[in-house]
Amino acid sequence: MVQSINTKVDLAIDATSHMGLSDYGKIMIGDKGFEFFNDRDARKFIQIPWEEVDYVIASVVFKGKWIPRYAIQTKKNGTYSFSSKEPKKVLRAIREYVKPDHMVRSLGFFDVVKRGLQSKFNK
Repeated sequence: MVQSINTKVDLAIDATSHMGLSDYGKIMIGDKGFEFFNDRDARKFIQIPWEEVDYVIASVVFKGKWIPRYAIQTKKNGTYSFSSKEPKKVLRAIREYVKPDHMVRSLGFFDVVKRGLQSKFNK
């Protein structure tokens, strides 16, 4: 069994990790960090201490009515993408430990297309 890095858990909720193939499990948000534990395989887990979190990126759709996914960008190890049943609860719990200016919205579809066209014509 994997040892948790948290001493106090603020939120535990069912979630999906989108790293390669989708893995189903639980997200635990606590005083020391963000953790994802796989339901089926105990060896597949993700533990991110709060000191390692650089940005929390939320994919916001319909003007904030629906958040299908959110990602945690770390300082050294890249970006981890997750989704859960109640993403607003998860993001509110993360906001207790991450600075609000480090919680950002991801670019929308048309913003990505616009940036691509601008970079194409600026060359």
